[in-house]
Amino acid sequence: GTLLPTPTAVHEAENDNASQQLHHREDEGALFVKLNGSWMHCGYHLTTSIVSSSLLSLPYALTFLGWKAGIFCLVIEAMVSFYSFILIYLVLEHHDHMGNRHLLFRDMARDILEREMGTQLPTSTAEHEVENHNVSQQLHHCKDIHAGALFVLKSKGSWMHCGYHLTTSIVGPPLLSLPYAFTFLGWTGGIFCLVIGALVTFYSYNLISLVLEHHAHLGNRQLRFRDMAHDILGNSSKGPAKDYSLKGDTTNRLFGIFNAIPIIATTYGNGIVPEIQATLAPPVKGKMLKGLCVCYTVLTFTFFSVAISGYWAFGNQAEGLVLSNLVDNEKPLVPKWFIYMTNIFTITQLSAVAVVYLQPTNVVLEQAFADPKRPEFSPRNVIPRLISRSLAIISATTMAAMLPFFGDMNSVIGAFGYMPLDFILPMIFFNVTFKPSKRSPIFWLNVTIVVTFSALGAIAAVAAVRQIILDAKTYRLFANV
Repeated sequence: GTLLPTPTAVHEAENDNASQQLHHREDEGALFVKLNGSWMHCGYHLTTSIVSSSLLSLPYALTFLGWKAGIFCLVIEAMVSFYSFILIYLVLEHHDHMGNRHLLFRDMARDILEREMGTQLPTSTAEHEVENHNVSQQLHHCKDIHAGALFVLKSKGSWMHCGYHLTTSIVGPPLLSLPYAFTFLGWTGGIFCLVIGALVTFYSYNLISLVLEHHAHLGNRQLRFRDMAHDILGNSSKGPAKDYSLKGDTTNRLFGIFNAIPIIATTYGNGIVPEIQATLAPPVKGKMLKGLCVCYTVLTFTFFSVAISGYWAFGNQAEGLVLSNLVDNEKPLVPKWFIYMTNIFTITQLSAVAVVYLQPTNVVLEQAFADPKRPEFSPRNVIPRLISRSLAIISATTMAAMLPFFGDMNSVIGAFGYMPLDFILPMIFFNVTFKPSKRSPIFWLNVTIVVTFSALGAIAAVAAVRQIILDAKTYRLFANV
């Protein structure tokens, strides 16, 4: 979604064709996002969405890389992801300055790729966009409409448009977080997400996100205490024997490297940077950068402490979910209360991640089923909202229950999702938007990153699928892991 441009931009758009006008329209759904956030809100939303339970696979990733290569990949992917998020922030800020503020990642991509590169994406037709523009103009000029009510969307697209948007949104963000919740807490995790997922707007999560993130930090400390305990156990008779050698023959080691890279990419990944930046109160300039600095400060201490201490404690025996190493041959290596507390803190963190990543899906569901002419909490909007969001979460939770490969799924998500989204597209968007000189260092830096991670992503996709095929021999659907 994009906000209505300034009068100057509207005047310029009148001289453009219909396909360009759709990018300057006022998206009915995006307008309902409350633009009241500060850089602190941005900071803990970013931290919540990135510092998630996927970090529990970092020791597993290091089993394929070893100490030197593992630390090197952690540092490089941290630097590249931070750089790519800054590029997204600059692109969004540029469009905001031009009077065309993007609130959704897909709309930013569509605007850049269609308008700048002339590539037609399979979204709504120009006629559909022009029709919706009339309704959005009326909503914009209704001064007495409550800001929260503006989150309701109206769409005149066909069933094909609806199916496309629902598929790309539902089979995406929820699956990035709900598999983790199900892994730890089973259906209870899905039910909890079902309840808090009914909140109306992204801004409604500010307080919840802050509280959950506070508990998440407690969970991270608990994880470090856990690793310290296992460090001690590693030198005791109860601890597992530590071996840091790389397992397998040359072929398996080579594929293992390309399996570990997307796992780390998933850990650093964030597919909703525009949605988070959209919650900032104008002017946006500088706030996102502060939020990113807060996020990566927390991220650095958390990721490296868990990755290093987890691999130090378990060596090449680290599981795809490092919490599984707390139990050896069905015997706990630490007191049971310690295991319970660790899982509780992890679930708390997962809840924050799930509700944040559900927001893009909620926007699409509102667009398909809500009536913007009715009040926000009218039965006409509340009932479809509860039903549609519940079905989305139930579908994602059921899918998560079928996929017991925690570490392997992180690799697949990283190869097919986060590597293109966070390590390739931001550089392309920046070069297309700002058109830096081909003699400038930043142009070739971006090109180098795109080429490198495109090649890595292609090989990693094969390696990730291969690893799942290998591990499928020991797992079954709906397995109790």
